[in-house]
Amino acid sequence: MTRLTTTRRGLLKAAAAAPALALPAPLMAQISGPAGRGNPAHFRFDLGAARITVVSDGHLGLTIDGLGVNADPAEVLAFLEAHRLSTTGHYSHTNHVVIETGDATVLVDVGSGDRFLPTAGRLLDNLTEAGIDHGAITHVVITHAHPDHIWGIRDDFDEPILPDAEYVIGAGEYDWWMQDGLAGSVPAEMQQFVVGAVNSLTADGLDWTMAQDGHEVVPGVRLISTPGHTLNHMSVMVESDGKQLLALGDAMTHAYISMERPDWFAGFDQDGPMASATRLRLLDMAATDGIAVLGYHFPFPGVGHVMRMGDAYRFVPALWTWG
Repeated sequence: MTRLTTTRRGLLKAAAAAPALALPAPLMAQISGPAGRGNPAHFRFDLGAARITVVSDGHLGLTIDGLGVNADPAEVLAFLEAHRLSTTGHYSHTNHVVIETGDATVLVDVGSGDRFLPTAGRLLDNLTEAGIDHGAITHVVITHAHPDHIWGIRDDFDEPILPDAEYVIGAGEYDWWMQDGLAGSVPAEMQQFVVGAVNSLTADGLDWTMAQDGHEVVPGVRLISTPGHTLNHMSVMVESDGKQLLALGDAMTHAYISMERPDWFAGFDQDGPMASATRLRLLDMAATDGIAVLGYHFPFPGVGHVMRMGDAYRFVPALWTWG
């Protein structure tokens, strides 16, 4: 079931309005950045013997009509108001994971480069700010082929931004986007997503590894099948010294709605019921096994835990400590 309904034109319109949406408002759980200065765009911590760095690609200024598309709009507004969130716009972070373990450095997703929204595309600069040598990245994992996760794979000369890395993607994800005639069979608003995905997946010089559920990228880093947002979406499980972190990708796209109302679909969920079932499975697993989670679109740096809350769940942000 194909249900992508938000157009790039609509996203660009929302991004243009983002400065207004960022203004602090009464009873809003949102704080504007310092005037004339930027905040750090990376955060680093250890997971057992692995070193994890969360690096931002910027943010997406979205409209709220992509939240809870199968719910009563009034109920969605009430949810946002109760959580002190904006009822006019959705400020969506883009949190990339860099995993340093053994001799490997694994980057999860490559952002959108300068091909999507003007508020994103900052990954390479922010990797440099974080002290991560681009040439040291040995593996790139693509969770799925949506613009904000893969369109940054090429530079302005259409060459791979990380030419020496091994690129890993779910075989089913690759095959779905590469179907003959797909662009002509999807709704008009999704055609540019297909063209952009194909251009990214077929960039010259890429060394693709086609993965299945359970594929081990490097020791301690494996892919798990989390379908629904796209039909073949993958998330990334990191394990080291008995500690676990699940990089969700877009299996959950909102830190509060995805957990407290996992039955609500997002506008970009390709198969809403499947995405909901996947969320419930992941939430139960994370809560039962005490697995930390990292949401790509959660408030930066997006890391926390899952707590049971009646028939639903709650996101508990990790308590950062200074070493």
